[in-house]
Amino acid sequence: MLNDYLIICPLVFIAGFIDAVAGGGGLISLPAYFITGIPVHSCVATNKMSAFMGTSVTTAKYAKDGFIPWKTAGFCIPCAFLGSAVGANAALMIPDRVFKIVLIVIIPLTGVLILAKKDILSPKRSYPEHITILICAASALLIGVYDGFYGPGTGTFLLLLLAGVAGMELTKANGLTKAVNFSTNLSALIVFLLKGQVIIPLGIIAGLFNIAGNYLGAARFEKNGSKIVKPVMIAVLAVFFVKLALELF
Repeated sequence: MLNDYLIICPLVFIAGFIDAVAGGGGLISLPAYFITGIPVHSCVATNKMSAFMGTSVTTAKYAKDGFIPWKTAGFCIPCAFLGSAVGANAALMIPDRVFKIVLIVIIPLTGVLILAKKDILSPKRSYPEHITILICAASALLIGVYDGFYGPGTGTFLLLLLAGVAGMELTKANGLTKAVNFSTNLSALIVFLLKGQVIIPLGIIAGLFNIAGNYLGAARFEKNGSKIVKPVMIAVLAVFFVKLALELF
C-alpha cells in the first residue's frame, strides 16, 4: 500500500495543477491508479474521490474570481449530474477486462487530440444566448455520461465544446467547465460510495495532494502555466498504454 501512495500522490498533485490550468488532469491521475495494479473499478471510484476534492477547491476559487457564468451553469449542472450518474452505473456493469479493452482504444485517440490541439479552443462564432445555453447543457449531459463512465479528459473535452462549439469566451468556458466537472465528480462519487468501490483512506490522502495541485494551478491560470501540460500528459498516457497492453496481450 505504501508503494501505491508513493506512485499515486505525486502524480495526482500534477494532475490537479493541470486540471486547474487547462482541464484533463484525469489523464494523469487515473492512469496513476491503474499503474499500481488496484482493481479497475476501485481505481475509477477512488480517483473520483480525489478528483472531487481537488475540483471543489478550484471551482470555489473560480466562483470567487467571477469566472463562472451562473445563468448558463444553472442549466448545465443538473444535466451533468444526471449524465454522470448514468455513466457511473454503466461502468460498474462492465467486467474489468472489457473495461481495459475500451481504455486501450481511448488512450491513443486522446493522445492524438492532445498533440493536435492548437487554436481549437478559440471561439469560432457566437450565438444568441438561448442557443449557447442549449449547446452547453447538451454538452454537459454528454460529457457527464463520459465522466461518470471513465473520466480522463473530461475538462479538456468540455472546454473544447464550450469554447470551440458553443462559442463562449475562454475565461467563461473554463469557469463553467469547473462548475460542471464539480457536479459530474460529485454525482459519480455518490454512486461509487453507495456501491462500496472507493478506497477511502487512499482517496482522501490523494485528494489532499490534488487540492494542493488545483490551488497552485488555479493561481497560475492567467500566468501561462500550461507549458508543462502536453509533455506530462503524453508521458503518463504512454506508460499507462504500455502497461495496459502487457496485461491484455
